[in-house]
Amino acid sequence: MRKKVVLAYSGGLDTSVILKWLQIEKNLDVIAFIADIGQQDELIEAKKNAIKMGAIKVIVEDLKNTFAKDYIYPMFRANTLYEGNYLLGTAIARPLIAKKQIELAKKYKADYVSHGATGKGNDQIRFELGYYAHNPNIKVIAPWREWDLNSREKLINYAYTNKIPVPGSKKKEPPYSMDANLLHISYEGKILEDPWQSPDEKMFRMTKNPIKASNKGENITLSFKRGNLLKVNNKKLSAYLAMKRLNLIGGRNGIGRKDLVENRTVGMKSRGVYETPGGTILLEAHRAIESLTLDGPSTTLKDEIMPKYAKLIYDGLWFSPEREMLQSLIDKSQDKVEGDVKLFLRQGVLNVMGRRSKYSLYNKDLSTFEEDTIYNQKDAEGFIKLKSLRFRN
Repeated sequence: MRKKVVLAYSGGLDTSVILKWLQIEKNLDVIAFIADIGQQDELIEAKKNAIKMGAIKVIVEDLKNTFAKDYIYPMFRANTLYEGNYLLGTAIARPLIAKKQIELAKKYKADYVSHGATGKGNDQIRFELGYYAHNPNIKVIAPWREWDLNSREKLINYAYTNKIPVPGSKKKEPPYSMDANLLHISYEGKILEDPWQSPDEKMFRMTKNPIKASNKGENITLSFKRGNLLKVNNKKLSAYLAMKRLNLIGGRNGIGRKDLVENRTVGMKSRGVYETPGGTILLEAHRAIESLTLDGPSTTLKDEIMPKYAKLIYDGLWFSPEREMLQSLIDKSQDKVEGDVKLFLRQGVLNVMGRRSKYSLYNKDLSTFEEDTIYNQKDAEGFIKLKSLRFRN
């Protein structure tokens, strides 16, 4: 009886080749796991192809709301940006997929799990740390670190030799490597490997070219409770549907494109282009409602720990105790982060137009430039004298 492996299967060229390779080279029965996290790929076709290639079981699991509620929302409660720019769309998805693979390995008594991440990238780390966090004894197969199929041409030749369905977009040399989910689409490789080369406009899938977006713009209102997005334009939505809605609104207004050079966990720099329309809106709105409901020291503390929190996620440490400790602190800060934010979106530009909350710390009577009776401006003199002692002695 052959041993079993649970493969994180996307239906793309790489994991399709891996599915057959695990059967031929490793003599394993393959359970193909397709995580539906909002990537909008042809999941039914992927399932059919996996069955055709001999997978003993193909599991498609709808994880869109789990992904949004338990991964995206906690991350955005921290206003998370890696290296000041990246909204971590790929990094935040891998822990969920890894966790589900281990659950399936346990359920179907599989000795192995496998993924399609390369030996140069961050995802191999994210997948495998996620595996070991839930089963320290699991055996991992990372084909890109073992085989000699180290080029796109070799992969395609292997696919044709072994009658593996090759996705239509992969039959010719692809311009980019892509990763898509509910939060973003990322593009890497090919001409983007030259950081001076601009991406082809035809590449983008989630967002309109800002120049071609409506010049009238669009007003929206987001409502928050305990730091989580609750309503879009006064309509209460699940986490998944809220993110989906923001993606549509942001996308048609050209919001959320980023062209970055980042530092990978393995030590090299990489250039990536990202579309994160809903996440860009959510971050701006969340910071706006926090500006009204969090005091200064709390805001400063959150801003100080955010880079550490972002690095933990980027480095695949979502399930680490230190990330969970930071999450507890972040979540406590959100107790009164509640209220509404007005925004205006126009041709790639996003502006906050107003915010309100029943927990607002803003005191108009105190901050006014007009005459008031509650603040004695002479009191500032003593404060300044004490603050400046080290300069005057």
